[in-house]
Amino acid sequence: GMGELHLEVYVERMQREFNVAVKTGNPQVAYRETIGREAAYDYTHKKQTGGSGQFAKVVGKITPLPDDAEEVFEFSSNIVGGRIPKEFIPACEKGFREQTEKGTLIGAPVVGVKIDLDDGSYHEVDSSEMAFRICAMAAFRQAYEKAQPTALEPLMKVEVSAPEEFQGSVMGQINQRRGMISGTQTREGFVTVTADVPLSEMFGYSTELRSATQGKGEFTMEFARYAACPRNIQDELAKEYQKKRAEENK
Repeated sequence: GMGELHLEVYVERMQREFNVAVKTGNPQVAYRETIGREAAYDYTHKKQTGGSGQFAKVVGKITPLPDDAEEVFEFSSNIVGGRIPKEFIPACEKGFREQTEKGTLIGAPVVGVKIDLDDGSYHEVDSSEMAFRICAMAAFRQAYEKAQPTALEPLMKVEVSAPEEFQGSVMGQINQRRGMISGTQTREGFVTVTADVPLSEMFGYSTELRSATQGKGEFTMEFARYAACPRNIQDELAKEYQKKRAEENK
């Protein structure tokens, strides 16, 4: 299953042939972040440095996109009457989009957000593309905090087949790994169990399945969808991220 065996073989070979101590951890899981509710932003970016300063102001809201949305990010400018000059609108979008690359909850990309830019203001001299970009980034962070940020994890569609007598232990293992069983089928003495299991819980599964089924169990898995992490796991990921940031900022 899933190249895990390959990995073990490679690690052994490297240790043997090159006398290298190899540190293997769980492969990185591609988490995402999203928002749970709409939130407003109203942000003014002002900087006075010697001669010219920087000025930009943006007002609007961020809204969760529906689950079936094609895009992970949408931007809509509803600016009228030149409240923000047309040439600065792309800089606003760029700032918002840039801020989705790394969410502030667990440091993962932010998906499923729509941003409306409804109002703002500018200064003849001190406004620039850079000022509006920086302003939009800060505005996003301001609204994001209030928008119920949520961590998402990848769920895998896992299909396990094993001799019928092992059905109990197969299902037990899936439950232990936070799996949601969606179906079981029996044919010619074999049972096939289908479930959605978080990718983070699938490490080491092939070994465990083999030992629970006397080597007769097999499984396949493919990506199914993203779903909200349980609260305790989200808190753990958030704590890890805060720790990492504190170390980087030392």
